[in-house]
Amino acid sequence: MSLGDLLYPEIDPYDHGLLAVGGPHRIYYEQVGNPDGVPVIFLHGGPGGGAKAIHRQFYDPDFFRVVLIDQRGCGRSQPLGEAQDNDSHALVGDIERLRVHLGIERWAVTGGSWGSCLALLYGEAHPERCLGFRLRGMFTGRASEVDWWWRSIGVLFPEAYEDLLAALPTEEQADPLAAYHVRTNHTDPAVHEPAVRALKRFSARTSTFRPDHALIEQAFDLAQALPLSRFFTHYCANRFFIEDGQILRDLGRITHLPAQLVVGRYDVVTPPTTSWAVHRAWPGSELDVVVEGNHSDLEPAMAAAVRRATDRLRDRLRVR
Repeated sequence: MSLGDLLYPEIDPYDHGLLAVGGPHRIYYEQVGNPDGVPVIFLHGGPGGGAKAIHRQFYDPDFFRVVLIDQRGCGRSQPLGEAQDNDSHALVGDIERLRVHLGIERWAVTGGSWGSCLALLYGEAHPERCLGFRLRGMFTGRASEVDWWWRSIGVLFPEAYEDLLAALPTEEQADPLAAYHVRTNHTDPAVHEPAVRALKRFSARTSTFRPDHALIEQAFDLAQALPLSRFFTHYCANRFFIEDGQILRDLGRITHLPAQLVVGRYDVVTPPTTSWAVHRAWPGSELDVVVEGNHSDLEPAMAAAVRRATDRLRDRLRVR
């Protein structure tokens, strides 16, 4: 069964545009589904990724008015790769500006990985504007979560981690985050291109349940990999511009709202312990742990689970 068979049919936007949000930034947005439906926003991962056409297919198009965005500097937003004024607080502000621009009173908030973190930050800042949440592969920006990715994944992917370190000079290998932050943001292509490829290849090798050679080969697409690598190291090096433990501390601002949570049992990028912590702190939330799942939502088991979680959120919103 193909991935498309597990999701809703392909759908084209009925509206799209670029919204000026301050400084040089204009963020891309699009709308699909039912213009009179229940609004829901999708927040992509990364930081530095972008919304893909297939992400539209996780939502019931008859029920939802789906808004997808590319965050500052990402995807179709302009200028691509711009790190000026690019932090968590700015992204939360952009979401709220877009809500006002589209004339939406309240909306459901969905996302995965970094998108789950941004969704929670937005919800905690604007709880009165939220209807509920569907989140995958929970990430809350704590130092322990960042350090896990940069220092501990090697216990499960030793060959991939060894290659990640081997791309650095020996004297820089003790602090790979600092080294990759400097190298991916270097102006000299001779410095940043090898670092970008090594970082993207490592991410691709560790995010799927089964090896995905096509995803690994995307590491050679610098147009996509460069902004993703730069933003990822930029946010990691700055601890995602939030206080350590802030999201879990402030979770009570939104725990009165419905929440559908999904995580892969073998998610090594955002390990299930974080999703479990959020679930335990959120009375009434539902957590689906996918046995044949790692981090990517574009593998069959995870895609099906995320779609089911989105449908459960739809059903809960329908009866409110």
